[in-house]
Amino acid sequence: MNRRPTLLTALTLTAAAALTLSACGSDDSSAAKDNDKIAGADTGGRTSASPSPSAADSAGRPNIELPSDLSYTFDWPKTGDEEKDAILADSEQSIKAVDLAIVNQNALDKPYLYYYEGEAAAGTQTFVQAYVKAKARVTGAYRFYDPVVSVRGDGSGSLVYCEDQSKAYDMYLKNKKVNKTPTTKNSYVLYNTLLQKNDKGVWVIEKILSQRGSDRCQP
Repeated sequence: MNRRPTLLTALTLTAAAALTLSACGSDDSSAAKDNDKIAGADTGGRTSASPSPSAADSAGRPNIELPSDLSYTFDWPKTGDEEKDAILADSEQSIKAVDLAIVNQNALDKPYLYYYEGEAAAGTQTFVQAYVKAKARVTGAYRFYDPVVSVRGDGSGSLVYCEDQSKAYDMYLKNKKVNKTPTTKNSYVLYNTLLQKNDKGVWVIEKILSQRGSDRCQP
């Protein structure tokens, strides 16, 4: 997981990478207790690719509501292929679900665990827990663009895309201070996700690779 340019910086390309804090925060006992568990251990703007309410309800997808200071633009136009569009739609919700976990200060928040399994779930748990420990959350605007999606015959798929973090920041909860940082090459991140369609028909993320400052994602 490599979502934020300020508070957290991924040290490797895998979602399970160790994460470091650029600012210190006190530990939270309840969050630390939650972190003893392993996420996924028991689990199997433009928003043109969003799932319809009926589709979301039939699969039991979680309702994700985020604070008004967070905004998202998904420049992910529909492909016309049902499975590819489903990957785009579920990936959009999975991104928001991680931010919801950060907002909720819960490293085992159920909405993101609905969309992440295995290695990706464990890495996301570590990522969210670092925000909980620092008593901080995300704020600002995010843009996602240049998606390349593929589907394989074995029920797996992949999604490669870019994220623009130039207008996204960290906010410390105690004093509501927003850590605004200048835009650099590292404000743009390339992601490569491996997904699997589960028995509910939901495309869940199993692995994530990321590259901060990718030439492909530069404006």
